[in-house]
Amino acid sequence: MNTTRTLCFVIAALSSYAALVYRLAQVRRSWRENAYRILVVTLLLQCLTFTMGAIAMGSERFLGVGNLAILVMHISAVAFCVSSQIILLHWASAAENVVRRTRYWLITGGCLNALLIALFLIADGPGRPASDFNSGSGQPLVLTYLLAFIVSQAVPCVTIFRQCGPIARMAGNPELRHALQLLSVAAVVLFLYCLARTVNILTSAVGIDIGVWQLASNVFSAAGIATLSLALTISSWGPSAGKLLGWARSYRSYRALYPLWRDLYESSPDIVLEPPGAKVSELNDLNYRLHRRVVEIRDGWRDLRPYIDRTTANGADGAGRGASAESRQAFAEASQIRQALDAKRAGTMPDDNKDAADFEDRNTDNFTAEVAWLTKVASAYHKLSNAG
Repeated sequence: MNTTRTLCFVIAALSSYAALVYRLAQVRRSWRENAYRILVVTLLLQCLTFTMGAIAMGSERFLGVGNLAILVMHISAVAFCVSSQIILLHWASAAENVVRRTRYWLITGGCLNALLIALFLIADGPGRPASDFNSGSGQPLVLTYLLAFIVSQAVPCVTIFRQCGPIARMAGNPELRHALQLLSVAAVVLFLYCLARTVNILTSAVGIDIGVWQLASNVFSAAGIATLSLALTISSWGPSAGKLLGWARSYRSYRALYPLWRDLYESSPDIVLEPPGAKVSELNDLNYRLHRRVVEIRDGWRDLRPYIDRTTANGADGAGRGASAESRQAFAEASQIRQALDAKRAGTMPDDNKDAADFEDRNTDNFTAEVAWLTKVASAYHKLSNAG
């Protein structure tokens, strides 16, 4: 179990250091902002907390003092929770309320740390086995120390969770809203850590061995801190990640539309907006290429309208049993396109065609929705072509 505990501390520490390094890279342009400086302090305390945790798992003595790493870990964890609460105040509270509430949290954190140090010394913390501070081992003073520490961690989790939801719903900045949502998730996971740790302490106090379930607190702690690290940095990397995800979605759609576009282009070469091989700077822009491909597919589809026979089977069965109505319609239209391409090659124009019809009443003004729909049709077309 010690290996798993150590691994959880290392994961939490690495995620903390990664977030700190990422934020320090922005020091030149952000150092004058109070919120940024507090954020850096928070991440430093976060790094110190889990570094001490990893050290405590490797040795019972730090700087020659028994269990000192555990005490420093707990004190820095309290300071870290207070600092996290202060960050939330800077993100969400009016300026006139920040100073007063910050003072309250600083005083509260100082009192809690003073209590922890006093209990640690009264309980002869340096002379006890390190295992006592993992479970309490039924010792009243150590048990009081550990429960006081758990309360110091649980209360900020509750307050942060209660504040993040309403503030996130009112936030106009998408990055801030996502940060607050992640922060609320982190608060829930870290509160579960507090519950699991309390169970470990109380079951040990009454002599109940819960076995491997003792590791649940470590897992919740590592997961919560990793989520918190993301929450504290998402405001800077979130927009770039959003653009990257948008580019990936556009690229998948662009590739998925190719089989349908290729066959329509072979049938109607005039649909191409730029001559093949044309060298214009916009061709390097994926959004431009995707817009072009959608327009060209629509133009090629229009050219096929006279060859689409209304009386033929619609081909919706290709979607399979249990398919949604939209999926069945996509297969139906893909089947009609295949039949129309064959009819155009043969020069056969059905009497009852769709020459006067539109695109099944689709709203082509919404480009995102249109791309999603055409991608479904193209996917169905590709499946039908491979099956046929």
